[in-house]
Amino acid sequence: MHIIEFKDVSHNDILHNITGYFREGRITTFVGPSGAGKTTCLKHINGLLSPDAGDIYFKGENIRDIDIIALRKQIGMAFQSAPMIDGTVYDNLNLPKAIFGEALDRGKAEELLRSVDLNDTMLDKAVKTLSGGERSRVAIARTLVNKPDVLLLDEITASLDYRTMKEIERLILKLQKNFGVTVIWITHDLDQARRVSDDMWFLRNGELIEFGDASFIDTSDNPMIGRFVRGEEL
Repeated sequence: MHIIEFKDVSHNDILHNITGYFREGRITTFVGPSGAGKTTCLKHINGLLSPDAGDIYFKGENIRDIDIIALRKQIGMAFQSAPMIDGTVYDNLNLPKAIFGEALDRGKAEELLRSVDLNDTMLDKAVKTLSGGERSRVAIARTLVNKPDVLLLDEITASLDYRTMKEIERLILKLQKNFGVTVIWITHDLDQARRVSDDMWFLRNGELIEFGDASFIDTSDNPMIGRFVRGEEL
């Protein structure tokens, strides 16, 4: 099933007639050179941006017709810098509830920490004392608060050392398997994309060049993709 579908989506001079889909319950990575439009695509999926032309569908319904609060409860997003508010780990986990005037049960918060392989005793720890890897895990746990169907990841391991990066990769794979969440993940690391992807989108200059099963990145006869794989300038 196609959980998200783009139909002729354009945005300013960044995206140009993007048509493609994301399969439910799979990990899809966005790959391509810098400035390809990957983050812009991601922001359209949860309503941070709206297309100038074309349509985006979530579970068959046009995103324009979905209440933005309801949409963002179903589509969580984690960023590279794992931005945190001042306060404790609980304060940050509670944020997705607090913005809707609700509160996260502490037992649920502890459960979320365990789901991302953190000790639940960290709940009252100040976020400023966390390591980069711990911040990334808390950011991922925060996206799971509203039990989303889709998890958007924007370069979440880019600033981490290799060991921590591999730990986060294993964590995402575990969460995807255990929760059945659809993951859409931007990465500039092609080796990482190969390791984690079921499917892949390759973008360049705001155009979707090819998408589908991730194996195409190494089998495509498109010369542009071949140059990218070889690390040549596009």
